[in-house]
Amino acid sequence: MKEKIDIQSMEDDRNVTIDKVGVTEIRYPITVDDRYNGTQHTVADLDIFVELPHHHRGTHMSRFLEVLNRYHNRLISNLEEFLTEVKNVLEAERAYTVIRFPYFVKKQAPVSKIESLLSYNCYFEASINEEFELTLGVEVPITSLCPCSKAISEYGAHNQRSYVSLEVTYNEFMWLEDLIDIVEKNASCEIYPLLKRVDEKYVTEKAYENPVFVEDIVRKITVDLKKDSRVESFVLESENMESIHNHNAYACVKWSREY
Repeated sequence: MKEKIDIQSMEDDRNVTIDKVGVTEIRYPITVDDRYNGTQHTVADLDIFVELPHHHRGTHMSRFLEVLNRYHNRLISNLEEFLTEVKNVLEAERAYTVIRFPYFVKKQAPVSKIESLLSYNCYFEASINEEFELTLGVEVPITSLCPCSKAISEYGAHNQRSYVSLEVTYNEFMWLEDLIDIVEKNASCEIYPLLKRVDEKYVTEKAYENPVFVEDIVRKITVDLKKDSRVESFVLESENMESIHNHNAYACVKWSREY
């Protein structure tokens, strides 16, 4: 009978520290805060990692799942505690997680007032070493209408669906809806999942009256974010899926508050 050997716990002599090692794409139910309903149940894809010291041969992959399952239904509200336990159980100096999930917001059509749900791609990115760090991220679909096209055309102007990606660190609680609202109000028009003809007329005309370049979008959002004292730093990206070009238009702003 073979002797049982713990291969992962063996010493390694190659003197290479691995920054992140762990498990990815774990499909798991989570509960997140919902500004209007208190909480919302959704399903996330998780990545969980630790730093592996140079003298350790490997990590114990099963332990990531063992810790995760102890936080069923309370993961998001206890992220710091969760990562601390991951770090301790895996005997690591650092632990990380990225939690990606769809978040649903009830939208009311602007004229007909019909209600329907719109999905936003959101994520939490957290890490712990000596301190706990947390980033909140959202991807918001919007409509953008080209100011140049409007200025030079006899009638009409080209518009397109755009995607704004916003990740924020903060010093006081922020709702996902807070970030979504900031993005949507600075678009030519927000996106609605269900529109009747009267609504289509409204959103078409609203976009026409609010033309923005991709540069305008990130600048307008940046101004609003800087005014919000809860925001410590952000990375803001906007990409227009151009309707008359075979390329997209892109802009990015990175900012950190200085004290």
